[in-house]
Amino acid sequence: MTSGIHHITAITRKIQENVDFYAGFLGLRLVKRTAGYEDADQLHLFYGDAAASPGSLITFLAWEDGSPGRVGLGQPSEIAFSIKPEAIGFWLTRALRYNVAMTGPVQEFGEAVLRLKDPDGIIVKLVGEADVEGPAPHVLKDIAAADAIQRIRGATILSEAPAATADFIARHFGFHKVADANGILRLAGDAGDILDIRDASGFWTAAPGTGTIDHVALRAPDRAAVETVAGRLANDDAGDTNMHDRTYFYSLYVREPGGSLLEYATDGPGMTVDEPLETLGTQLFVPRYFRADPEDVRARLPQFSLPGEERMRERDLPFVHRVHNPENPDGTAVVLLHGTGGNETSLLPFGARLAPGAVLLSPRGRSADEGYPRFFRRLTAVTFDQKDIVNEAEAFAAFMEGANAAYGLNPDKTLFVGYSNGANMIGAVMLLHPGIIRNAVLLRSMNVLETVPKADLSGANVLMITGQSDPYGRYAGDLEAHLKAAGATVENTLLGAGHDIGAADLELAKAYKERIIG
Repeated sequence: MTSGIHHITAITRKIQENVDFYAGFLGLRLVKRTAGYEDADQLHLFYGDAAASPGSLITFLAWEDGSPGRVGLGQPSEIAFSIKPEAIGFWLTRALRYNVAMTGPVQEFGEAVLRLKDPDGIIVKLVGEADVEGPAPHVLKDIAAADAIQRIRGATILSEAPAATADFIARHFGFHKVADANGILRLAGDAGDILDIRDASGFWTAAPGTGTIDHVALRAPDRAAVETVAGRLANDDAGDTNMHDRTYFYSLYVREPGGSLLEYATDGPGMTVDEPLETLGTQLFVPRYFRADPEDVRARLPQFSLPGEERMRERDLPFVHRVHNPENPDGTAVVLLHGTGGNETSLLPFGARLAPGAVLLSPRGRSADEGYPRFFRRLTAVTFDQKDIVNEAEAFAAFMEGANAAYGLNPDKTLFVGYSNGANMIGAVMLLHPGIIRNAVLLRSMNVLETVPKADLSGANVLMITGQSDPYGRYAGDLEAHLKAAGATVENTLLGAGHDIGAADLELAKAYKERIIG
């Protein structure tokens, strides 16, 4: 084992576009899909060569619809892959054909470099490296072995203390200085991987978010080496370090003097510890310490399709939303509206258990209230911004008209399920825009309209589930009365529960769906 780069990790805003670029355009192999190590509700994808070799791996944390970050000091700014020098023409032509933003080729340290931008704006360099032979280039029908990406070439790190950054990496991780030109200190590992330390003095500081590179992981031979480096870092008072067993490798994290996060990761046990090489990247791994039901985690994670697979893309609609497609669709759909403090993923496990064969559509409320997404603002615990309700109900009605067309939803076969603020939104939409919602389950709901318009809800079906000890339960009867007066068929079930929802709610909702829409 020689020193080098193990993997590079970045953050993406839209996972399907990310897969299309890295697995589709660049031709890397998806070698692992996991729940995030720090957050089980965050999808983490690993791409690499055909054998998932250390030194070929690029990983992405999915922050679906997350805020863009800012590239700056204390952060890597570019990812570089090695290709054969004679493949530059192939990639130049491919970038033009696929309409990928590109500059170059230019010469850097005697090598031809094409700069591309991925869908999040991350700079990806394709570097023509002389005599490069990757351990297992991933070959596709439209990317031959001679043109394929061979391995990671390196990364660029922005530092306002480039000498200190370079010295830190050299002393602790086995890299050595090989060049110094145009404000860049170039370090190389024994495997030929490079780290370019760019003097970015006076540049703004980095801000975390989508479209940024989180960290570079350097290669360690084994766990003993990681622990040895941890001890040496502690003796040098190098700042906070932490070590983790990541199942596929054991590693530590530390920040170099310029502020960039570095990881030191073992080559083993590797990506095939829980999946055979032939089927790498097909199963979802959920770290055991979350003690989470893998099916619940799977329902909350964004879905995607690999190149060539059938897909249903999320459309640009008035509400940020998540669509979850079942393995065996039965023609029904469930629209899920979260409560205060939730988001578009909160009720997806509930929906998947309620209707395993249904398409799930889950929007995020657009009104920020006390820092939380809501579907409309509240003034007190039981009074609400009436103008906001009217405006957001109108926007939601337009959203559903667009969603029905975009995703092929049948309103008669669609069940709306809302919890708390989401349930109140469903009630308001039914009364303000009759016909948009025809079947609903309202969990812990109340009327929020001060002026209730006349509406014709004949043919509409509503199940209200109210908690016996819910402090807001006494307000549910008012909504029930308004819905019935408008002609809806309403059942109001009282549960021995509070404001929280649980298994009893799920069973009642499940039975109701089967009875009303199948």
